[in-house]
Amino acid sequence: MKYSINSGSAEKINTDCAVVVIWAKGVLSDEAKLIDSVTHRSISKITRSGDFIGKLGETHLIHSPAGAKAKRVLLLGGGDRKKLTAKDAAKALRSGLRVINKLNARQVHFALGSSVVTDRDGVWLAGRLTQESEDLRYRYDHTKSKKNKAIATKSISIATTAGSRRTNVEQALKTGQAIGKAINRAKQLGNLPGNICTPSYLAKEAVALANRHRSINTHILGEKQMARLGMGSLLSVSAGSAEEAKLIVMQHKGAKADSRPYVLVGKGITFDTGGISLKPGAAMDEMKFDMCGAASVIATMGCVAELKLPINVVGIIASAENMPGSKATKPGDIITSMSGKTIEILNTDAEGRLVLCDALTYVERYQPRSVIDIATLTGAAVATFGPHVSALLSNHDALAKSLRKYGEQCLDPVWQLPLWEEYQSMLNSNFADIANIGGPRAGTITAACFLSRFTEKYHWAHLDIAGSAWHSGTNKGATGRPVALLVEYLRNQKA
Repeated sequence: MKYSINSGSAEKINTDCAVVVIWAKGVLSDEAKLIDSVTHRSISKITRSGDFIGKLGETHLIHSPAGAKAKRVLLLGGGDRKKLTAKDAAKALRSGLRVINKLNARQVHFALGSSVVTDRDGVWLAGRLTQESEDLRYRYDHTKSKKNKAIATKSISIATTAGSRRTNVEQALKTGQAIGKAINRAKQLGNLPGNICTPSYLAKEAVALANRHRSINTHILGEKQMARLGMGSLLSVSAGSAEEAKLIVMQHKGAKADSRPYVLVGKGITFDTGGISLKPGAAMDEMKFDMCGAASVIATMGCVAELKLPINVVGIIASAENMPGSKATKPGDIITSMSGKTIEILNTDAEGRLVLCDALTYVERYQPRSVIDIATLTGAAVATFGPHVSALLSNHDALAKSLRKYGEQCLDPVWQLPLWEEYQSMLNSNFADIANIGGPRAGTITAACFLSRFTEKYHWAHLDIAGSAWHSGTNKGATGRPVALLVEYLRNQKA
């Protein structure tokens, strides 16, 4: 898809479809007025009739408007003009783009120059348009015999808002597109079935990404290498599977070699049966999504390289398949982590924290500025937040505050839960240093408490995306979250 700036007058732009905003109560935007004036009041006739009132996200398509250069005009409801927030603007853009994606329109122009988002700067709308456009173009057909029909639109232009520098708008277009493509990469990895997307497959994807981007270096640790490092916790998860576990290490070098990196750690359980603590059969197919944390790290690393961020970033993916088998870890087993801490396995379905804790110990060697782990970790996070918000816990208030801020900025929100000492005792074990579960209460918090035992040497935040990483039901599929948040956070860091 090609994105560009076109600051021409809306009624004079020759395009397959021009998109103009109609505000609440049928108030025409400046661009809509211009097209209305040359099309014998075709737009105002519709708004006066009450057939279109400018409700947020409302759409109405006009074909072959007489007098206009555009072959079609799409009316897009913007709601209250004085209260157009970023969240509302994104909703309207998605609504318009869904209509566009169904049209046989190769060229589309969004005439949004007079639209002002109250809580964002003048170039935000351009970047959001390209991000939403890429996101909505995603179609899964990798394992289908019949492929999806390609979307006709090949280019989208946008009018710049008054006072916005052209170079800033151009950069926003590129950034939004890169983020949208990264979201789609994460969705694609998440949607692939477990018989394709194995730990080895994720490793190959990470290597392929490094081959495409000179700033990225990738190396893969197999089980023998992990055993030599003492990663008994991670290896306990893969013990029952024929698929070999992988520790995938990706490094983006955008700053000087001695500049301390920012680290992302992703949970990559490519399929989770629960192991010996077998899950119920209903909806177990969705456990292919248990590697969405890993998918978000791979996708974010690709976006970081594409945007040429001037910082060093390390992406670590702890990947395994959790299966029952003759060699599988059993409830009651005691294992030793890379840190030397011993762990009593009370439930083999609490495996995500077992692969993450060794990865979190491994990252100490990088002396990181910050570490963020991303994991579909607990059902409790789904019960607490549903699909709307990712859970956040952290041992550093400033890091947590920045993630909340950037989550709001990019509309990929997180909400912080307490990581208090009072919860740590729920992980006490009579036979090991720590138990891998803390009982039925406060599951999201105690899971983070477990991880916190392995993050004492650096600033760390944990994102539990079990509710936000994928949709169930008729819209089943990965969402690509929290790629937008991770990129937004990294874009605002310094070397």
